[in-house]
Amino acid sequence: MKSIDVVAAVLLVVGGLNWGLVGFFNFDLVATLFGDGSALSRIVYALVGLCAVYQGLTWKSIQRRWHLAPQAS
Repeated sequence: MKSIDVVAAVLLVVGGLNWGLVGFFNFDLVATLFGDGSALSRIVYALVGLCAVYQGLTWKSIQRRWHLAPQAS
């Protein structure tokens, strides 16, 4: 697995965890750690979004790399 895929997956987990905390507890972990509306918070949010786009665009190559067979309907 390429290191970019690992970084993207980790950032997506961070983003998912943050959205879960926001949804269930109205608690924004990224804003708490780096400051609400700070440049660093916006960078983290932007990286999570870019990683989601990257994962979506490279899904077929990730499946081939992991040797995942498509699921039958």
